[in-house]
Amino acid sequence: MKPATHLQTTRLILRPYRRADIRDIVRLIGAREIAATTLRIPHPYTEADARALLRKFAKEKPPTHFGIYLRGTGEYCGGVGLTIDKDHDRAEIGYWIGLPYWNRGIASEAAREVVRFGFETLGLNRIFATCYVGNGASAKILGKLGMKYEGCSRQHVKKWGQYKDVDNFGLLAGEWKAAQR
Repeated sequence: MKPATHLQTTRLILRPYRRADIRDIVRLIGAREIAATTLRIPHPYTEADARALLRKFAKEKPPTHFGIYLRGTGEYCGGVGLTIDKDHDRAEIGYWIGLPYWNRGIASEAAREVVRFGFETLGLNRIFATCYVGNGASAKILGKLGMKYEGCSRQHVKKWGQYKDVDNFGLLAGEWKAAQR
């Protein structure tokens, strides 16, 4: 069975990025508030950054990183994806939402669908995530996904010249399946 390239929820379409998305990506991801809560998003964020990201994601077979679009309007509002480690049947989930779309449940809805995709379609055994200590919004999303808190890694990453502690969360396929019953 060939994995779907587009995923849908009640309110969202998740699809691979296209070159036509670059302007919207730069506009939304370029906010300092977005970069401040993520490790891999630089600030300022340029068109060259977006082009490099799209080239990287274009190599994924099947696609595992998706733009998030509102079903009713087609508006681009963020990104969600899985970074796969095939040797261990696991993936790290990551997501971000543009500021105009915060506090609408979009990240939770998109991440829930990508977790389902990871376990049901890709056959993953484990999906995990980290967030900066103090990023309560992201920790809340991970909890809604059923992820368990697995501890804090002190000064685990360096962002803008400062070491940051990260909280670790994980979900196993068996736990996810049991919660679906």
